[in-house]
Amino acid sequence: MGTIYYPVRRSPYRNGAGILEQILLAILAGFLIFGLALVGTFAATRLWYAGRIFPGVSVAGVDVGGLSPRAAAVRLTEQITYPQNGKILLRDGERVWVASPGELGLILDPESSAQAAFRVGRSGGLAERIKLQFEAASAGLAVTPSLVFDQRSAFGYLSRIAAEIDKPAVDASLSLNGTEVVVTPGQSGRSLDIQSSLVLVTLQLQSLRDGVLDLYIKESQPVIMDASAEADLARKMLSAPLVVDLPGGDAGPWTFSPEQIAQMLTIQRVETEAGPRYQVGLRQDLMIAFLADLSPKLLRYPQNARFIFNDDTRRLEVIQPAVIGRSLNVEASLSAINEKLRAGEHSATLVVNTTNPPVTDDMTGEQLGITELVQATTSYFRGSSDSRVQNIKAAASKFHGLLVAPGETFSMASAIGDITLDNGFAEALIIVGGQTIKGVGGGVCQVSTTLFRNVFFAGFPIVERYAHAYRVGYYEQTAKGRDNSLAGLDATVFVPIVDFKFVNDTPYWLLMETYVNGYSLTWKFYSTKDGRSVEWTTTGPVNKVPPPDPIYRENPDLKQGEIRQVDWAAEGADVTVNRTVRKDGGVYFTDTIFTHYEAWADAFEYGPGTELPPPPDHSESQ
Repeated sequence: MGTIYYPVRRSPYRNGAGILEQILLAILAGFLIFGLALVGTFAATRLWYAGRIFPGVSVAGVDVGGLSPRAAAVRLTEQITYPQNGKILLRDGERVWVASPGELGLILDPESSAQAAFRVGRSGGLAERIKLQFEAASAGLAVTPSLVFDQRSAFGYLSRIAAEIDKPAVDASLSLNGTEVVVTPGQSGRSLDIQSSLVLVTLQLQSLRDGVLDLYIKESQPVIMDASAEADLARKMLSAPLVVDLPGGDAGPWTFSPEQIAQMLTIQRVETEAGPRYQVGLRQDLMIAFLADLSPKLLRYPQNARFIFNDDTRRLEVIQPAVIGRSLNVEASLSAINEKLRAGEHSATLVVNTTNPPVTDDMTGEQLGITELVQATTSYFRGSSDSRVQNIKAAASKFHGLLVAPGETFSMASAIGDITLDNGFAEALIIVGGQTIKGVGGGVCQVSTTLFRNVFFAGFPIVERYAHAYRVGYYEQTAKGRDNSLAGLDATVFVPIVDFKFVNDTPYWLLMETYVNGYSLTWKFYSTKDGRSVEWTTTGPVNKVPPPDPIYRENPDLKQGEIRQVDWAAEGADVTVNRTVRKDGGVYFTDTIFTHYEAWADAFEYGPGTELPPPPDHSESQ
């Protein structure tokens, strides 16, 4: 058998793949050649610029390519003059300050800047270095200069500017120059914001360019901008006198001139919801001193109305209206005066507190329990001097129409008040210090004795009573003559040491009426009888002692040979009076009144050189 041969055929794809491979190989070969060329170029460039800055590198616009770092530093020093010659204009409105960057603390470091330029293309991986060298050579590469910025210099420069700019806020002021009101408006404050302005300066210096910078300024407002309103008020206060009066008009008015007001004005800073402000008013210490001095002068105690009992109508009739009690309210008065002044008014009324007395004018006898006469007593004082009669009338008038409250302990000394010439009393004989002398109020004891007897016979309890030192003839007089049974029924009062007191122990008010008719004094009690009755006994004068020898005293005011009797003899004695007060069929209370009278001598005064009568002869009695 013979052999069969099949013809061999080439695949068309296989031929195409060969062409692609050839193309790829060609490209790879090109890249390899380019890379070898680039590496060769890089190596050649690095070799050529060994120790020098690569071309295309600049610092702040200064080309330093191809220069050694030292040469580059020299060039930078010569060409970068911004720190010395640059201009930074700082502005506050129309005020400007021009500073060089160097004055503000900016300094160029040429060596560090040159070294930074030298390091371009020499750091990083190979690809990074080639890339930077290529960029520098083809397009140029700018390096930021090395700068030193000392902010302390800038801060100091700004602080010096602040000294010119800063102006503190000033509050409005208000003061007085005599009666002239002086007002100064408030002033806004301004201060340089150094920290914010420092940031602005720093950013501008970093740009290495001249610039105009508007400084940051802080505005501050005064707490009180305007005091004109209070100033106008102060002028109104000083425009006319201030007149202060009293309700009722029974005192005052008191007038303060503008000059006096100016001395009393105070200007105070006060806090309000709207903020602080000035307030004009009167100085409290001065006004309080004025009002405190005035207060006791205006004080008025409440006094009951005074009445008489009309025996015909059996009704009370007012003879002296009630006195409403009054006291000055210092705090409220001060406030009222200030309010009036601040309202622009120049008249103010003091504020008083009032107190009604227990008995007012409109009260009736039925309300008070005064419905009838319960006791009347009359004493006599024939032979009294005119001055003694005057004193009896003056003292008795103090009690006419006077009321004694239920349960009240009545003090005669308190009711009669001061016994002075100004109160209607005259000089007459009085018993003081164991002798009868001339003094103001002689005869008042006629009144106290009459009151004592009326109390005694009305059956009221007696709290305090003092007898005279010796028996006085006036107090033992009756309508027809002298009655020794009245001895021991006298009472003396010497204000304020010696007093007569009794108690109104009834549930009714007691009305007193006093009447002086010639040489007699009648004392009446009106109230409502409660059934009490009085029984009394007296020992009369016992243990009698004759008066001592007459006493003679020289009086330089008398003429020679003139002798005047100033005291009258009275025998000493003891008297005991017992009283029994009955009520509701039994004994209500009893009391005993004991009186010891000293023996009293006649007393005479004589002029110098007067021959005195011989002393009395007691030989027969011995």
